[in-house]
Amino acid sequence: MGNTAMTVLGFSVIFLATTLGSAVVWFFKKDISQKVNTLFLGFASGIMVAASVWSLLIPALEGAGSWEKFSFVPAVCGFLLGGAFLVLLDHVLPHVHQGTQEEEGPRVALSKPVKMFLAVTLHNIPEGLAVGFAFGGAAAAGESGAFVSALALAVGLAIQNFPEGVAVSLPMKGLTGSRGKAFLYGTASGAVEPVFAVVGYFLAAALTALQPWFLSFAAGAMIFVVAEDLIPESHIAEHPHLGTWGVMFGFAVMMVLDVALG
Repeated sequence: MGNTAMTVLGFSVIFLATTLGSAVVWFFKKDISQKVNTLFLGFASGIMVAASVWSLLIPALEGAGSWEKFSFVPAVCGFLLGGAFLVLLDHVLPHVHQGTQEEEGPRVALSKPVKMFLAVTLHNIPEGLAVGFAFGGAAAAGESGAFVSALALAVGLAIQNFPEGVAVSLPMKGLTGSRGKAFLYGTASGAVEPVFAVVGYFLAAALTALQPWFLSFAAGAMIFVVAEDLIPESHIAEHPHLGTWGVMFGFAVMMVLDVALG
């Protein structure tokens, strides 16, 4: 498979997986149980943590070799900036968290489904940037192996996007009373990923010297999402073993993908 084909596939699969997960709303009459939700969100957390380490932070450290013993500086600073970026979005984007029902951002007259949709969209921005930065760096390097590693990252995130699509569309059906609207909300929440993947791609391809900063930035943003949203919303404290095994299995899947394909 050519490098261009891998890039198109990587950008497409992260969106298609969310769409397929959202389509489950057409076949299920009831919402998923709390135990299944805990497993899904734990699995997504494991995938994102592993992707942040294996596919983003380690390459960021390796790419900052010219900094010698200070090679950690771009990785650490970019990582913290990624978290700060999510804090900024939390303050400027009105949204409501699905698990806690806590509202954040400006108080505006938007319906609850729209605010929940915005919360999920907020989660997906770092994932899109991560994929875009990875493929943009691969394009700048011109190495097929780098494209394969970027594709492994995209596939890993796509795997966790399927249960994420399920976890979005089924509650949306209860809020909107419509399977069609629930499917559209779920699908639209995933559309932000390829959009930001394109943005990340051109940034990383054009500003190659900043690649370690970009990769660690995406890692910091994803870890922020895991710590602030996914783990609290999974109610992992109520089902500790189930949620923990979900995290571990997700981490293992992403680790295998990165090592086997990368």
